[in-house]
Amino acid sequence: MGRQVWKPGNMLYPLPAVLVSVADRAGNLNLFTVAWTGTVCSDPPMVSISVRPERYSYHMIEETGEFVVNLTTESLAYATDYCGVRSGRDTDKWREMNLTPLKGEHVQAPMVAESPVNLECRVTQQLKLGTHTMFLAEVLAVHVDERYLDAGGRLHLKEAGLLVYSHGRYFGIGKEQGTFGYSVRNSAGGKRPTDNKRSAGNKQLAENKRPAGSKRPAGSQKKYGRKETTGKRRR
Repeated sequence: MGRQVWKPGNMLYPLPAVLVSVADRAGNLNLFTVAWTGTVCSDPPMVSISVRPERYSYHMIEETGEFVVNLTTESLAYATDYCGVRSGRDTDKWREMNLTPLKGEHVQAPMVAESPVNLECRVTQQLKLGTHTMFLAEVLAVHVDERYLDAGGRLHLKEAGLLVYSHGRYFGIGKEQGTFGYSVRNSAGGKRPTDNKRSAGNKQLAENKRPAGSKRPAGSQKKYGRKETTGKRRR
């Protein structure tokens, strides 16, 4: 099969579909969906969100320099989409989606109680790029739903059923394929996990390199408890 060349565009998928909660100085709240988001630094912990200036929430972020990034789950898919296509100018999205605002520790913007993880953020830099403005922000605190912690305090986010966005569609994450560093980590038998089983992609690559003509060998409303970790988070 050949490959097509398309014009430049945003095809970096999948992306986390997060709910960003904001507030202005008068105490008005809003909630909107952002897919143009990501981690930008580990120390200090920093994230970015990119927002169109015409969005209702844009002036709230500019006014206060604060927001909260709330991770979403498969059970929040409908609310995530709704909060991305409805405007806070004429809709109380908290009420319509039966979401619970939860007070944080550092910023005025509320957290979403139904979210498994909330990141309180303060803007450090604003970059006007074109259609979007990127807000770079330092993560001031991370709040975790205790339902996803084991007895030792370890977080198991896979049990939350996290949501991602890919080319106009929402998906669950799916089956785990490995852990960080597993490709070079020695197994109990002294072999790398990949020594005994090649991925389908590697098999196809080997097949493509085979000389022509040769043959293959035979053969809701509830407020949940939180555990906080502090550190130097459409419409």
